[in-house]
Amino acid sequence: MRTIVTMATRELGAYFLSPIAYAVAGVFLFSTGLAFGLGTFDNGAESSLRPLFEFWIVMILVFVLPMLTMRLLSEEFRSGTIETLMTVPVTEFEVVLGKFLGVFTFYLILLGSLLIYPILLAKYGHVDWLLLLCNYIGLVLIGALYLSAGLFFSACTKHQIIAVLLSFALLALMTFAAEGLAEQVSGWQKVVLQHLSVRAHFANFVRGMLDLNHVVFFVTTTALFLFLSVKRVEVRRWQ
Repeated sequence: MRTIVTMATRELGAYFLSPIAYAVAGVFLFSTGLAFGLGTFDNGAESSLRPLFEFWIVMILVFVLPMLTMRLLSEEFRSGTIETLMTVPVTEFEVVLGKFLGVFTFYLILLGSLLIYPILLAKYGHVDWLLLLCNYIGLVLIGALYLSAGLFFSACTKHQIIAVLLSFALLALMTFAAEGLAEQVSGWQKVVLQHLSVRAHFANFVRGMLDLNHVVFFVTTTALFLFLSVKRVEVRRWQ
């Protein structure tokens, strides 16, 4: 456990020294602020955070989070430092989980910055804090899934651009295309696509419904990508 914490702390510290991380954080803050301003303070619009959480935040995360994960393992493979890392008494599982927890902690810091929006909104209207808590639980879970998927693709290639593009493609498919594709088919294909639709699962958190089935979906899918990342690192280690 100490090794994992050390690895996570090292990765988190690296983000605060990386200009790319600051650029990603800037894009995140600007885009969420723009979505909040346009969707909440529009004349005649409902004084609510729902427009931000229902669509915009998900789209923003699809494009932002892969840029945070693209270097996690790709850079280790490109520079050859993965061999040095593996010579110390550390397992592939500890490497993957440590890197995941590092980037996940940075993501939680970004989420914390969103608290300014309900505070501003409270000055002009009512804020349902229990609903907001449910929204945040959904954001934590969807972020964990996206980061684990990005980490997996970072483990698949030493080229960061390829890693981020593959992450974009899969997350866009699972988030936006799966539900639409489900309407075009029937039978078991329809059931599978509906189950894989991230937005369909996240929508219940936006409505304030803390359903265990949706929690299990995010947790198990995140665990699957982390497992695949560990196996991929094991393969790359012996190549």
